[in-house]
Amino acid sequence: MIRHIVFFSARNQEDVDLIAEHLRGLGQIPHSDFFEIGINRKVDQLGTEVDVVVYGEFRDEAALAAYKAHPIYSETTAKVRPLRELRIAADFVSRV
Repeated sequence: MIRHIVFFSARNQEDVDLIAEHLRGLGQIPHSDFFEIGINRKVDQLGTEVDVVVYGEFRDEAALAAYKAHPIYSETTAKVRPLRELRIAADFVSRV
């Protein structure tokens, strides 16, 4: 399984909910086995830069590639890119 995690920070704090709303649309893409969006509660005193988190689980690299190739993905990217400051992504193989 591939775990796909992406962290976003908003350029303007008033856009955090809008970013999350746009990113929730990614859940309509059929290639993930599990998908969710979360807003960072910012309770960790050392890491409050992240506002929104995307978390997805994919059967394999092909499923993740199909997810990223879906038209909803590019539409969502076009909506979120101007609202975000930071985007950090990580994909890793999970044995669980």
